[in-house]
Amino acid sequence: MTKIDDAATASPLATETIVTGRPPRSPRRNPFRQPVTSVVRHTLLIALALLMLYPVIWMVVSSLRPNDEIFRDPTIIPDSFEVSNYVDGWNALAYPFNVYMWNSAVIVIGCIVGNLVSCSMAAYAFARLHFSGKRFWFAVMLLSIMLPIHVIIVPQYVLFSQLGWVNTFLPLIVPKLLATDAFFIFLMVQFIRGIPKELDEAARIDGAGHPRIFLQIILPLMIPALATTAIFTFIWTWNDFFSQLIFLTKPELYTVPLALRSFEDAQSSTNYAQMFAMSVVSLIPIFLIFLFGQKFLIKGIATTGIK
Repeated sequence: MTKIDDAATASPLATETIVTGRPPRSPRRNPFRQPVTSVVRHTLLIALALLMLYPVIWMVVSSLRPNDEIFRDPTIIPDSFEVSNYVDGWNALAYPFNVYMWNSAVIVIGCIVGNLVSCSMAAYAFARLHFSGKRFWFAVMLLSIMLPIHVIIVPQYVLFSQLGWVNTFLPLIVPKLLATDAFFIFLMVQFIRGIPKELDEAARIDGAGHPRIFLQIILPLMIPALATTAIFTFIWTWNDFFSQLIFLTKPELYTVPLALRSFEDAQSSTNYAQMFAMSVVSLIPIFLIFLFGQKFLIKGIATTGIK
């Protein structure tokens, strides 16, 4: 009797097990529900992706249209293919477009090397060293992230003008050697904090100092964070327009963003087809960097929030 009373207050599946002595039957599932849900979900994601990619697709299609048909037809199906827009756009400015891409490459490489060297050293100091005012200077470093470039660009221009660095690449590269990008310092600090300190202690027992620990132990383990820093630095520097516009005024020193701006002429008609063609060319390095570096990018971002 007690067994039956307990079965009455139990769940239906437990009651079935007690009364019949057989394991409960699993609830029936609709075999068509999961495939339909998956199809609907993927359809929505594809539609959203196409919506977000529409401006890029429209730019690529417009680079293959005649200049007078670009704004008359908003569709992404071209009536004709003007491949000559790429050839004409390459030589449309005072210098061939490869000159501007080379200038951007020099600045990008200098900024990447500067950020990797200086930010990694600063991050190691904040994460592993003990010095007076460490918390205060770390807070000051984080607060500098909120400073817009428009606040510091005027004193920077005055300083670099007195040094004679205007119309050179030095104002764009040298600050990176001084660990001025607080975002990358914070990213690397979080990554280093996730590395066990037992590795440092074992190396210190073997007689290694901070330089050796940093170069032989910490730095090899920081490859995801270093790759993330390099990718972000490449993208941000390659697309930078404001700083390069301030410090570079000679046409032979123009970078890709400044060269694209030169296609617009306020006194005559602008050849948008050639400008879009060179815009597509300028997107190729960014696309390749992101394509081959997305594994390190995702890993570097995902592992910086462990601690």
